[in-house]
Amino acid sequence: MEEKALKFAACVIGALTLVMGAALPFFPKFRTRLVDAKEERQAQAEYERQQQGKMQELEILDELPQGQEDARQLKLRLPEDVDGGRITVVNDYVTQCVRIEVPGADNAYFDSYPIVGSSNHIDRLSYSMGNGGVSGSAGAGVIEIVLDRVYELDMDYDDEFYYFDFLTPKEVYDKVVVIDAGHGGRAPGATKQGVMEKKIDLAITLELREIFQERGDNIGVYYTRTDDSNPTFDQRVQLANLSGADLFVSIHNNSLGNGRMSDTNGTQVMYDESLEQSLKFARICLEEVTASTGSKNRGLIEGDSIYILRNSDVPAALIEVGFMTNQRELELLQTKEYQRKTAEGIYRAIRRALKEI
Repeated sequence: MEEKALKFAACVIGALTLVMGAALPFFPKFRTRLVDAKEERQAQAEYERQQQGKMQELEILDELPQGQEDARQLKLRLPEDVDGGRITVVNDYVTQCVRIEVPGADNAYFDSYPIVGSSNHIDRLSYSMGNGGVSGSAGAGVIEIVLDRVYELDMDYDDEFYYFDFLTPKEVYDKVVVIDAGHGGRAPGATKQGVMEKKIDLAITLELREIFQERGDNIGVYYTRTDDSNPTFDQRVQLANLSGADLFVSIHNNSLGNGRMSDTNGTQVMYDESLEQSLKFARICLEEVTASTGSKNRGLIEGDSIYILRNSDVPAALIEVGFMTNQRELELLQTKEYQRKTAEGIYRAIRRALKEI
């Protein structure tokens, strides 16, 4: 009986070993999805907290009064004695939400349906009062327009109306690129020796923004974040999809799964294997970043386990610049010089990809 029990135990252990061996290649992807799910819950919670202000529905008067027809897509009637120069407009590309602060707006103003024109590009229209407005001005009302895509605003005003036209990014720019600084907010990413990945990702992104501003290309560059915010994964990837971007770049930094410091170093780039153009773009990113920084080329990695890659409709690459679990790279990644070199490599990769892909 004891011999049979031992044989049975040996068989069970053998079977478990085989199962574990077969499943081992999937563990990194499983771990990645668990981390992604945790960060997505954090980002969604932060977004919902920001949306707690009570908004009321507002209607658009589609039929313009006789003699007031014009070609503008939307017209906002100005309150009495309010100059159009006092209107504050913020276009949040990440959430496709336009916020308009209207000084002196009260219930009577909103009840009069102050917006006329076309609702073709609008998913939701609402307003609130007495919350300090977009710029914090007391006694101001705020109109929120949630759009169906990313649009640039063409605006002007006269004595009666504030005018809006909605232009697609491709109507304004030759090319469109979306840059995503990884993590943010309560999602720090990898953390080593008190250094948080989210800060390095953002620092590189801000260097890249500076380069684009300096070069003066007619490229529309949209950023998922330029501060310590944490957009949801869906907001990040939809910024690329809904802007009709030509390329989508996500900037991250690496670490070993066990979190221990090691000699492992270098740059890796992840891509969505379902899009051939993503593979080409990832290869260009890897070549240009390693050439600019002198880091080790650690190759390309299939990235269908990454939410923003598998849901991107445009060529996308996630750049793991360096290993925070490598002491030398951790120190380099914190320097402005290395951050600038990385940004230069990403900039060259984008310019090259826009020509070659």
